[in-house]
Amino acid sequence: MPSRKSKATPTNASRSENTPEASSDTSSFFPFARYTSIVGVHTSLLAFSALILPTTSLSLLSKGVSLFSGSDAPRADRPKRDIVQLLTEDPVRTVAWVCAGALILQTWWASWVKAWTVELRDQASSRPGGGSDSAELAKQKLERRGQGDQRLAVRSVADASAVTLAASVLFHAVTVLFGAPLTSHPLHTYSMSLLLAVLAVFPPAYILDVPSLASDSSSLVTRLTWIRLFAELSPRTPIERALVYPAVGAAIGCWAGAIPIGLDWERPWQAWPLTPAFGAVGGYIAGSLVALAVSAILAFAQVHRYHQAQQQQAKIQAPKSQKSKRS
Repeated sequence: MPSRKSKATPTNASRSENTPEASSDTSSFFPFARYTSIVGVHTSLLAFSALILPTTSLSLLSKGVSLFSGSDAPRADRPKRDIVQLLTEDPVRTVAWVCAGALILQTWWASWVKAWTVELRDQASSRPGGGSDSAELAKQKLERRGQGDQRLAVRSVADASAVTLAASVLFHAVTVLFGAPLTSHPLHTYSMSLLLAVLAVFPPAYILDVPSLASDSSSLVTRLTWIRLFAELSPRTPIERALVYPAVGAAIGCWAGAIPIGLDWERPWQAWPLTPAFGAVGGYIAGSLVALAVSAILAFAQVHRYHQAQQQQAKIQAPKSQKSKRS
């Protein structure tokens, strides 16, 4: 009978050791606190830069000072009227400044998601092993990565920028096919297409690598990943949802933003392409928040299922332990 206890003890110990590992796996696959804070800062700065950055350019500074200094309107009427006027008086300049701010923020956001993927990959590679060997391997990997991080980052940014420019030309052609003016407003159309490419294409191109037609295994995996995410629209992880949902939201917002242009309201903000550009920004923000909500719900459901399974195992093991004690 003592032998039964000795056999039962290691299994219970191993199961108790698996509990923190499973919980750490769940938290590593979805860092809820960091993800929530980063998404909040990213979306807030994106909205702020889209609305404020075009009004603070050097070319608008003198006009803003003359408007404020020579205006006799009430103080409460000045900010709203002047900001709308500065945003609508030159649509190309406005969208160009929105593109500049979005490019900076998208680079920061993509670098954080890239670090998240690298962290996940390192944890997955070091989990099967253990001891000093795995620690030494992890240390060597960190040293190698520190030496090659700068070159890889510069190369990744260059490749992602090239793909973004190519996608902007493609989006320009698609926009013209959807009814945008072909010869009368080329800069207007291309600025909006470039903004959509920066929002939807730059992050996945930086994080997932650029798809190519090479026949090696890594290129095949990258190509199939792009097809699964952006052709089949089937993301499986929080990282993939953080890339797909905002891109789809930006495309839908850009398309829906063109609807007010056809209305005969004759308002300054109906100028092409202001409403599609701001619709793309708004759709991207909405997609980011939806991705956060869906990933959080699925992660909490996974934790709940895990705890339910642990409780069921505890209920099954309790009678067995009582029988072993009686015997």
